[in-house]
Amino acid sequence: MTTIEEGAFAAPGIEANYRTCRFTGLRVERNAELLIRVNAVAAVVFLALGGVMGLLVALTRWPAVQLLPAEMFYLVLTGHGANVLLFWIIFFEIAVLYFASAVVLGARLATPRFAWLSFVLMLVGAGMANYAVLRGDSSVMFTSYPPMMASQWFYLSLIIFAVGALIGVMVFFGTLVVAKAEQTYNGSVPLVTFGAITAGIIAVFTLASGAIILIPTWLWSIGLVSEIDSLMYKVVWWGMGHSSQQINVSAHVAIWYAIGAMVVGAKPLSEKVSRMAFLMYILFLQLASAHHLLAEPGMSSTWKIVNTSYMMYLAVMGSMVHGLTVPGAIEAAQRRNGFTRGAFEWLTKAPWGNPAFAGMFLSLVMFGFIGGISGVVLGTEQLNVLMHNTIYVPGHFHGTVVAGTTLAFMAMTYLVVPLIFQRDIIWPGVARWQPYIFGFGAGGISLFMMGAGTLGVARRHWDLALTDAAHAFEFAPGAYLMMGLNGIAAILAALGGIMFIVVVVASILAGPRLDRPGAKMVFPLHDQGREAVSQYGSEGTLKLPGTIILVGIFFTAFVLYYFVNWKYLSELWLFH
Repeated sequence: MTTIEEGAFAAPGIEANYRTCRFTGLRVERNAELLIRVNAVAAVVFLALGGVMGLLVALTRWPAVQLLPAEMFYLVLTGHGANVLLFWIIFFEIAVLYFASAVVLGARLATPRFAWLSFVLMLVGAGMANYAVLRGDSSVMFTSYPPMMASQWFYLSLIIFAVGALIGVMVFFGTLVVAKAEQTYNGSVPLVTFGAITAGIIAVFTLASGAIILIPTWLWSIGLVSEIDSLMYKVVWWGMGHSSQQINVSAHVAIWYAIGAMVVGAKPLSEKVSRMAFLMYILFLQLASAHHLLAEPGMSSTWKIVNTSYMMYLAVMGSMVHGLTVPGAIEAAQRRNGFTRGAFEWLTKAPWGNPAFAGMFLSLVMFGFIGGISGVVLGTEQLNVLMHNTIYVPGHFHGTVVAGTTLAFMAMTYLVVPLIFQRDIIWPGVARWQPYIFGFGAGGISLFMMGAGTLGVARRHWDLALTDAAHAFEFAPGAYLMMGLNGIAAILAALGGIMFIVVVVASILAGPRLDRPGAKMVFPLHDQGREAVSQYGSEGTLKLPGTIILVGIFFTAFVLYYFVNWKYLSELWLFH
């Protein structure tokens, strides 16, 4: 049964209502609970809207279907990017920040009124952006490069949304101060909270970059600024556009650790090593935005070489560390749980029927093998010329943001609903299948887009056949095959997305109540989950044969794919 504690752990003169979750033992403050709920619900709403738009985009790029006319295609593409790359993800990340601070540390949420102000501003900004796009005068796509000009309401909506998100991040940092001052935890913050701190720090840089470029662009749209330099816009905008995806990376890696801890009792192999990997994100990940600018003549060769040949690989190393430590922590925990036979009993006997674990592990694998490897290829100056401004680029970030981040956030939702909404997951059979259907669909989208991009398919063009072009051009038959398979994969991902939304909404509204005596979760947590997620401590074992084999497979795939692209590039040199 949930218990209520009045004023526990609060500073003198401050009232705070807590309940103790009997499934995790974590103390949940009322304000934090409400704000996690509303931000998570808003996130799911914008995921649904953006997902429908994404399906329409994929069915239009499928030459055999070509669903939308050109004008509507670019409108829907703009809305798709804003809703899934910004609104769904950042609303959910604010919920993650509140969970990783107030709930994991057992503290009260700092300044709840500012947290509500944050939510209202974000909701107003997201609603205004959709209004600006749907009225038809802001079809500038996600990047909105000048000299294309959107409605003033489009730029203003993003500024309002960014201000709201920044306030939410400040509330998160304030909650950390409150937790430290009121001594709600001992020693260092746990790794999950440390990962959230990383996301928060990168968010400040990202939102500052957005303000620096979007405010003058807004003034340009209302006539107070006469011109926006396109190169300057691209450089500063990608300081926001690419870095916003690094918030995602930090947040979903923290979620990997959190789900591993709560579901199988996994502790980090080494707190210090994992924290160093997060620190490398703060120092170097933003510099990876250089790969969007490698074809720009205004950027010096020195700048390009330093960023792509040195700095970017320091960020990549951080992800590779997590790619070892997350499955390593799971293997160590599973072996401690008794699954010690052979190299892979820990993996075959893992709770694959639990959608939180299945979604997390699929996210880990696809983020590494699809998003990570392709990101390094795109970030290599010489290889970038093969894929720059082709559909390979959105293929890459569908591997990172959809197969990686979105799937991890979906997995975390299967824990948020019972622990924060106090409702159990309804229709567990549907929930078990959902991560696989969405994950394989999202992975297919990424792979088929990258295949089409390697064959030269343009990143944003409405018509693959270029029917009305002044100069006719015919792509290789494989390009048509890839875009058709991309459409099929998009339908599969959309089905998985619908399953997720229906299960989550139905669970919140009508799921079995968990605040009653004797209630049990249909997907149980590990007995040591609370200690693993909320306390500082390392596993400290290196006897991980299964993880070593998996990492070996990853590096083999990495080297082979890298070699194939260099071979492809060398063959192109013969024609010039």
